[in-house]
Amino acid sequence: MKKVFLILFASMAILACNTQQKEGATGEKGAIFLTEFDTPYGTPPFDRITFEDYKPAFMAGMKQQTEEVNAIINNTEEPTFENTIEALDNSGAILTRVSRVFYGIRGANTNDSIRALAEELSPILSEHNDNIYLNEQLFARIKAIHDDTASMNLTTEQYRLLDEYYKSFVRSGIMLSEDDKSRLREINKELSGLTLRFGNNLLNETNSYKLVIDNEEDLAGLPEAVKATAASAAKAAGEEGKWVFGLQKPSWLPFLQYADNRDLREKLYKAMYMRGDNDNENDNKAVINDIVNLRIEKANLLGYDSHAHYTLDENMAKTPENVYKLLNELWDYALPQAKKEAAELQKLIDAEGGNFKLQSWDWWYYTEKLREKKYNLNEEETKPYFKMENVREGVFEVANRLWGLNFRKLDNVDVYHPEVEAYEVLDEDGSHLAVFYTDYFPRESKNAGAWMSSFRGQQVLNGENIRPLIFNVGNFTRPTDNTPSLLTLDEVETLFHEFGHALHGMMSNVNYAGVSGTSVSRDFVELPSQIMEHWAFHPEVIKLYAKHYETGEVIPDELIEKINTAANFNMGFNTTELVAAALLDMDYHTLTKKTDINVREFEKAAMSKIGLIEEIIPRYRSTYFSHIFSGGYSSGYYAYLWAEVLDADAFQAFVENGVFDKNTAKLFRDNILSKGNSDDPMTLYKKFRGAEPNPKFLLQNRGFID
Repeated sequence: MKKVFLILFASMAILACNTQQKEGATGEKGAIFLTEFDTPYGTPPFDRITFEDYKPAFMAGMKQQTEEVNAIINNTEEPTFENTIEALDNSGAILTRVSRVFYGIRGANTNDSIRALAEELSPILSEHNDNIYLNEQLFARIKAIHDDTASMNLTTEQYRLLDEYYKSFVRSGIMLSEDDKSRLREINKELSGLTLRFGNNLLNETNSYKLVIDNEEDLAGLPEAVKATAASAAKAAGEEGKWVFGLQKPSWLPFLQYADNRDLREKLYKAMYMRGDNDNENDNKAVINDIVNLRIEKANLLGYDSHAHYTLDENMAKTPENVYKLLNELWDYALPQAKKEAAELQKLIDAEGGNFKLQSWDWWYYTEKLREKKYNLNEEETKPYFKMENVREGVFEVANRLWGLNFRKLDNVDVYHPEVEAYEVLDEDGSHLAVFYTDYFPRESKNAGAWMSSFRGQQVLNGENIRPLIFNVGNFTRPTDNTPSLLTLDEVETLFHEFGHALHGMMSNVNYAGVSGTSVSRDFVELPSQIMEHWAFHPEVIKLYAKHYETGEVIPDELIEKINTAANFNMGFNTTELVAAALLDMDYHTLTKKTDINVREFEKAAMSKIGLIEEIIPRYRSTYFSHIFSGGYSSGYYAYLWAEVLDADAFQAFVENGVFDKNTAKLFRDNILSKGNSDDPMTLYKKFRGAEPNPKFLLQNRGFID
């Protein structure tokens, strides 16, 4: 259950607007957030929102919600679902409105002022949240309803919402002694500040490093498009006539894939994986130590052995043992395959006369060579067919063929950055479904990675179905002066993935905000996103959108066949680095007693324990593992693999019935995409599929079994 003032993925954050000195709509700072936005579709008026509006709006929002909660408590009528649960769920409208915009800014277009305000607000918001969830009078009303549900005629969704609120109060410490509650409040404040600091340190580290190359010979091996992008980056950095590579993935990854200069590959790669671990002002090791120990203390206070036990109790996995079982079973398939791949790469190095042992910074370079040797496939051959705008139209076309959705470009909606585009989403019957924003290119003011969130969630309020405002953010390859944005295969898959999250938000059709959209367990939320990946390169789908950016030629059959034949190439590496990171997450969060953690030694021991080969590092080393230390996925990075059991099985229904089968699509929409957290996730899944998922399809999906 989400806290009242929090937004799903808020700590990963979202968007940005103009911070110049401007007067709000009424001249009073913060007033613009006090009522619904008077704009097309209720979208945020970014041209009128100023930085100075945020803090007053936050303060007004907390004041309003406090008054609303007091009104619930002081209601002399017997507690009912309507006067207590529904009233609580509808409380805090101002706070929700400003939070969604502000925490969007923190993620997609931040600056020093925004980051400083986020740190200032963090303990204040934490205290406000605790004042609600540690309020005994409010809980007494909730408990009275929860204890008497047998006499109430609640719908499944209403009972789910009631139960989620009840559990949230218990899990927030309402049953603790006053001394323990006081300590819990302090822990919550400290944690909220530490997770912000982790993210700020990581952004600073990512932005502070640039590999500047002034000798063109050092670019040997790099495709012309990669060099052009680096030249544009150099120009933007005031290094015109040179080439600049940074620590955003679209910059460092192609350098690792193609640069012949091994020393420079090592230099750039080490800069990437040492982020937050340089013993400077942005170092995250002490932050991690404090976060982990505070999470242990909090879990112990609440009666759990560890933070993982506390977190997983609300997820489909339920226990750390179940998570470790899944991860260890996959590890047994992945590690031997990764060792075979490493041996193949070493043979290639030896055959070329390289007098060195394969290292982690060599993996991508020799993998590209091996891919071309085995499959006659390289990404410079595929990228011209994946112009970003065409890929985006591709996901729109998939949504149209499955559910009849149409996307209409909006020119009358304010956006927070010139690169952002907004679309009205129309349902099959032509009715308004949602507004969808896309923001796909990296910039220094944006967090790394890709994500989905919303400026407004879906709910039914006063009889009106409030439709959501959804956005996707990415960090894909930028266009250059001479070419549009041409995506890698990984970026295409990521765009489809995040669009799946967007569909989950857009298609939500429940009554209550507390269970709408993506407000589901971590290991269920990835089902809608990951199932969309299956359409990305399907032969029936790829021809709809993959067209050469210069000629308009549809991608040829032989290239489609190469892409799909090579789909599981390097899967040992891909799975091993992912599982290694998930196990590292679990090892931190299954600690049961507070201890002084040496982060480097802890990580080294965790990887040694599972036998990770030295040629591979976990997908995220501890000091830049933002998913678990600032992004809400603590004890939850396994969720991508847990959900893959679901998505691989779910897509099998489309394999059996047709990739664009409307009946199967309707079942998926009616039982998954539209239902949010209105019922138990496995119950919803079985209503769609008719049975629990078969894990064999995950193994088939990754090529580990036939």
